[in-house]
Amino acid sequence: MTERFLNIVNGAPVASGSGHWFDSANPYDGKVWSQIPHCDTADVNAAVASAHAAYNTGPWATMTATQRGKLLRRLGDLIARDAEKLAQLEVRDNGKLYAEMLGQVKYLPEYYHYFGGLADKIEGSVLPTDKPEMFSYTKHEPLGVVVCITPWNSPLLLLTWKLAALLAAGNTAVIKPSEITSAATLAFLALFKEAGFPDGVVNSVTGFGHEIGAALVEHPQVAKVAFTGGDATGRAVYQGAAKGLKHVSLELGGKSPNIIFDDANLDDAVKGAISGIFAASGQTCIAGSRLLVQRSVYDEVSERVTAFAATAQLGDPMQASTQVGPITTRPQRQKVLDYIEIAKNEGARCLLGGKTPEAADLAEGWFVEPTIFADVSNDMRIAREEVFGPVLSIIPFEDEADAIRIANDTIYGLAAGVWTTSMRRAIRMADALKAGTVWVNTYRAVSVMAPFGGMKQSGIGRENGQEAIREFLQTKCVWLNLADGVPNPFVMR
Repeated sequence: MTERFLNIVNGAPVASGSGHWFDSANPYDGKVWSQIPHCDTADVNAAVASAHAAYNTGPWATMTATQRGKLLRRLGDLIARDAEKLAQLEVRDNGKLYAEMLGQVKYLPEYYHYFGGLADKIEGSVLPTDKPEMFSYTKHEPLGVVVCITPWNSPLLLLTWKLAALLAAGNTAVIKPSEITSAATLAFLALFKEAGFPDGVVNSVTGFGHEIGAALVEHPQVAKVAFTGGDATGRAVYQGAAKGLKHVSLELGGKSPNIIFDDANLDDAVKGAISGIFAASGQTCIAGSRLLVQRSVYDEVSERVTAFAATAQLGDPMQASTQVGPITTRPQRQKVLDYIEIAKNEGARCLLGGKTPEAADLAEGWFVEPTIFADVSNDMRIAREEVFGPVLSIIPFEDEADAIRIANDTIYGLAAGVWTTSMRRAIRMADALKAGTVWVNTYRAVSVMAPFGGMKQSGIGRENGQEAIREFLQTKCVWLNLADGVPNPFVMR
C-alpha cells in the first residue's frame, strides 16, 4: 500500500499547491512505497513567508531563550518515544541498516537536549573600550529564516545537526529534504506541533532541486542556507546564496584517508578499515575510501581486509544479520558500477567484488558487492573522486612523510583516520593532516559535543558542539553615551 506524506507549513499539514505527487521507492526491493508532495516555487514562497512571519511577529519572536530551550527538550523526548517508527521509515527510504538508523534516531534527543540547554547560555560581553564616558556591549542575535537542504544518506541526523542549533539560536526554518528520502523528515516534522512550537517556526517543502532549489536559496527573505550534499551542488548553492549576500554553511564531499602504520594493532586497524568504507554501504561523506597502508604491512593488511570484507552479509536492511544494505538509488548504483570499471581500466587490481550480487533474493534491490582495489595510485580517479559506495582503494606509502603527502593530495578535507601505537606519531599526524576531523585508532565517531565540518572543498562552517550555534548568530555592538552633551558633531567620536 502506498503511503502519502505531507509537508508542514505554518503548523498545518499540506500537499503541494498543484496537487502533484512523486513516488519514493524502497532500495531493498525497488518497489514504490510512498508518495511525496511535488512542490513548485509557489510552495516555496508560502513556506518562506510562514517562517518569515513566525520570526518577526509570531510568539516565537517574543519567547525567552529559556522557553525555546524547554521546547527543544520536549521535542527530544518525543523523538525518543517515536524512535523505532522514525528509524523504520528511514530504512524504507534509504536502505541503510535498521541497526544503524535506530542508533542514529535514538541519539537525536541528545542534540535537542544539548542545544535546548545551550539556548540561554548565549552571552554577550561588556567591552573595555578606549573611549571615555562611553559604555559599550555586544549581544548575539539570530539571523532570521534559515533554509536547510539535507541529503539522502542520513536525513534525520544531518537535519538535526542544523535544526537543533538554529532553533536554539532563535531562528526559524524551511527544510528541503532530498527528494529521494523525504518521508521520515515529514513524519518527524509532525512532532513540532505536539511539542508546542508556535506555527511557522519549522516548515518544509519537498521536490526536486532543479525546480525549487534556486527559489529557496535566492529567496529575499532567507538569511542563511545550511546545506549538506555533494561538492558540485554545494558550489551552486554557494553561488546562489552569494547573489543575496546570505550566510552559508556547507558540508560537502570527502575522499578521506584511513592510514595504517606498521606499528598499529592490525586487528583493530582492519576493523577500522571495514567500518570506514563498508558501514552504511560506503554512502557517507566521511567514508575512509582511501586506505593508506605502510608498505611493510601492505600485503598482510590487504589480505586481511579482503578476507574480512568477503564475510559481509548482504541482505534485507531490516534484519539484524545484515551487514551491508543496498545503494539508495538506482542511478547511484550505476555510478558506483561505472567507477569500478574506471578503476579496472586505469590498472587497479580488483581483490574483491566489483559487481552486483548474484543471489536471487537480492536481485530486485540496488546492491553492489563490497569492492576492494589494490595497486591504486593516488592519481587514479578512483582515489580522487567521491564514489559514495562500498568501494575501497588500498594505496601503499613508505613512511610518515609519504603518508602525509598522499593523504593531503586531494581537493577534500573532511576527515582522516590514523592507526598507530605511537602517541608522538598520532599527534604529529593529527597536526599535519588537512582535515576537519582526525580519528586515531577509531573511525566514524561523532558526538553532539564535538564540532564537525570540512577543510578545503569539503565545506564551510561547523556543525555540533558549541561552535554550531555561532553559525546561526550575528553580533550586534551597542554604544551608550554617558557624557552630558554631544561634542563636535563633525568629528568622529
